[in-house]
Amino acid sequence: MQKKDDSTKKLKIAMLGHKRIPSRAGGVEVVVEQLAVRMAAQGHAVTCYNRRGRCAGEKKQTKYRGVRLKSIFTIEGKGLSAVSSSFCAAACAAFGDYDVVHFHAEGPCAMLWLPKLFGKRCIATIHGLDWQRKKWKGSFAAPYIRFGEKEAAKAADEIIVLSAGMKAYFKAAYGRETSFIPNGVSRPSLHSAELIQKKWGLEKNGYLLFLGRLVPEKGLRYLINAFKGVKTEKRLVIAGAASDTDHFVAELQELAARDKRILFTGFVEGLALAELYSNAYLYTLPSDLEGMPLSLLEAMSYGNCCVVSDIAECTEVVEDKAAVFQKGNETDLRQKLQELCDNREKVQKYQQQAADFICGKYNWDDVTEQTLNLYRKGSCPKSAKGGRVSYNESAADQ
Repeated sequence: MQKKDDSTKKLKIAMLGHKRIPSRAGGVEVVVEQLAVRMAAQGHAVTCYNRRGRCAGEKKQTKYRGVRLKSIFTIEGKGLSAVSSSFCAAACAAFGDYDVVHFHAEGPCAMLWLPKLFGKRCIATIHGLDWQRKKWKGSFAAPYIRFGEKEAAKAADEIIVLSAGMKAYFKAAYGRETSFIPNGVSRPSLHSAELIQKKWGLEKNGYLLFLGRLVPEKGLRYLINAFKGVKTEKRLVIAGAASDTDHFVAELQELAARDKRILFTGFVEGLALAELYSNAYLYTLPSDLEGMPLSLLEAMSYGNCCVVSDIAECTEVVEDKAAVFQKGNETDLRQKLQELCDNREKVQKYQQQAADFICGKYNWDDVTEQTLNLYRKGSCPKSAKGGRVSYNESAADQ
């Protein structure tokens, strides 16, 4: 009998693991929004489970660009909001009428067993090895997030990873095959420096930009130390908010206190964000740890010269279209920043090729189609015991 082609079937999809959409709270939120909106536009029924409460923002919606939004019970508090919202979302998805339940990030995958118990097809996107993040060191969160990673390796029908390094990691640690589907980017419109000039006194090419969550693994300590040694009148703009890292942010502000060129803007979005990207002299991402940095894709899509650390998650993205320094090396970073501040022609060379390169390499429409194809793919191999893929537990704990 000929197998029925289900490539045109409209799917009922649930997504969870993010804080809320629409939002730029983090990279996960951007990915969920971009996928959900595009899938809804194709006629799929997409439901996104948003956290409830001040931790996720005050704006309440039930519909967004064709996507159904459900606000779920959330306990306020560090760590508690993620665990409580993930459990409630997974329970709702388990009892809901869905063809696919898509978990985003490792921590929420700790609840993946619940919709699996009710026969749902479950997809997990691993945005990064979150248990390695310094902010969770020494807390209950790290082993809990690691448990979510293991649960994804055992129970998910398909796993999406965002880098070759993560693909190799899951193969080595769990013997688990994964699908590499990178993040995407859209070519933006450029904006003149109007709002940011009024708000912070920033002008075209007058500043170096970092944009992201203010967490230790982003390399902000040595970015600030390196910049303090750069001879330039340009400013360093650090745009972003704490992520359960208030003490760390206070440390950064103290570190930068004596250099009036350094500006902390706090969280930015909308027109202010577009203007910051559009008018930067260069963008820098000095991270020690990344999944696939959406801010880097966005910065290049605006035609920015970029300076990144030499971790694979950054160098795989930029290839030879950006300046690279040795991870954690303040001296090397300072020298790269000084060279670019002194050499406008080199900066312009990177700027001229950045947007065409990155927009040609990463495209949200392609990412959406690849993800939908994975939704429709046949189930992953099952073990003889309980229908879960087996893996080497000792290897996973190395």
